[in-house]
Amino acid sequence: MPFDVYLNVAVAGVLTGLVYGLMALGLSVIFGVVRVVNFAHGEMMSMAMYIAVVLFSNFHLDPLVMLVPIAAVMFVFGYALQAGLINPFITRPEHSQFLLVVALAIIIVNALLIIFGPDAQTVQTSYAYDSFAWGPLIVDATKLYAGAAAIVVAAALFAFFRFSLIGKAIRACADNYTGALVVGLNVNRLYALTFGIGAACVGAAGTMMTLITDVTPALGPGYTLLAFVIVITGGLGSMPGALLGGVLIGLTEAMAGLLYTPSAKSMFSFAILVLVLLLRPQGLLGRRVA
Repeated sequence: MPFDVYLNVAVAGVLTGLVYGLMALGLSVIFGVVRVVNFAHGEMMSMAMYIAVVLFSNFHLDPLVMLVPIAAVMFVFGYALQAGLINPFITRPEHSQFLLVVALAIIIVNALLIIFGPDAQTVQTSYAYDSFAWGPLIVDATKLYAGAAAIVVAAALFAFFRFSLIGKAIRACADNYTGALVVGLNVNRLYALTFGIGAACVGAAGTMMTLITDVTPALGPGYTLLAFVIVITGGLGSMPGALLGGVLIGLTEAMAGLLYTPSAKSMFSFAILVLVLLLRPQGLLGRRVA
């Protein structure tokens, strides 16, 4: 098989992996600060995907144009979810949190199934079949736009946490919960903001993912599992690790689909996860716990 084929598939996998990484970035942010494992993460992404589909099919609004509005809607949803439902469970045993979020995931999947039915829905933009050619490299336009948008959103998120006062306060809550209370930070509000930011990330990723794949209610659990694979591979709680893990898994899936069969790509993703856990249990960019 010509080298050009491998190169094109690898680039497509990396671009898809950037969207995966942004999805996992939301999960990493929520766990890193709130210490709640969001088992409804993929289901929230499905919600954003259906919002993008509805806006496109009814109003012909391009998902790329609606990326920020949909992310804002998901931020409000995540903020309200944390403040109104999850926050009372923060101090409860972990199995209570687990049952709560799993129940939420099941409700979301079945609500989407009732509203939209089981059939796949798609977004066909004017550039759906466009591509860019640079020598032997041919890049699908939709994946290029989605990957570029993922980089922009991730960069904005990194800048927010590093340079803004609210971002620094959120990091302080993550580093020292008791210390944050002592200095007068409103931890509950910051937790709600963090959950909203994580939901906004998954909303942006879901919006871009509609350019790449069809949408069905059954996608949610698969994306939740994929997000966990990516986050654990990159390092639980590490934001750069989430992006790196997403790119690695996207590249692995693309190459596995080319060399073996697309239906077995998840097997190779889990093989990467097992190797990382064996060789570096804290993840590629995670910090070792003493």
